[in-house]
Amino acid sequence: MKEKKQKQSGIKETWKDSSEADALENCPICGGKGYIIKHSPDAQDTIAFCKCREMDKLKRMWSFSGIETQKNKLTFKNYNAYNTATEEAKNTAIKYFRSFKQIRNTRKNSIAFLGQVGSGKSHLSIAIGLNLLSKGIPVIYMSYREQILKLKQNILDEEYYEACTRKFKTAQVLIIDDLYKGKLTEADINITFEIINYRYMKNLPIIISSEFTVEKLLYFDESIGSRILEMCKNFTVEIHGKENNYRLK
Repeated sequence: MKEKKQKQSGIKETWKDSSEADALENCPICGGKGYIIKHSPDAQDTIAFCKCREMDKLKRMWSFSGIETQKNKLTFKNYNAYNTATEEAKNTAIKYFRSFKQIRNTRKNSIAFLGQVGSGKSHLSIAIGLNLLSKGIPVIYMSYREQILKLKQNILDEEYYEACTRKFKTAQVLIIDDLYKGKLTEADINITFEIINYRYMKNLPIIISSEFTVEKLLYFDESIGSRILEMCKNFTVEIHGKENNYRLK
């Protein structure tokens, strides 16, 4: 039954679905040491940090948000697609991951999972992120409600605020989970625009999950919504209906 379902969807999961980003431990460059010794016949040897240290730092940042990158159950394989809508969501997520290398530097390099609560939007967003991490691509996870609250609380601390927003603005790939969750203020909109607009101008990919629909994104703030939808034009999944809320099953 499972093989038949995969055939109908046009997606065959032939790769190993990574649930961990073990860049430091298995790094082929430094062998897990975290640094590289550069030998020079004309000068003293020098030591440089290996790029896998950045991946290890990213894993810790994910952990601080409550998401472990090792042995995580939020994988493509563990996403239970039980009807047409959820099957399409899963297929789109896998297609995006497979296409990422080709579209990474283009305008339409992002993906959005929108709509129904409990349809697995965060699950698929995180699954994409974990698989990109496993390929050595740095991905920062941003829990929208948590991080926006911290930024608003520290907005007068210019050094802290600049460091935090820079992290989200310049990340090679940014996951924004539960965009616009909770009661929204003008400050929320301004901070969100600052991050989204920077990434839009620099063609930096975003992976977004939100309970907002396409229509609501544009109605709430057209300048932000239109940028998101342009970036996600080829990979926008919109799910409607309580029948797609797995928590009610």
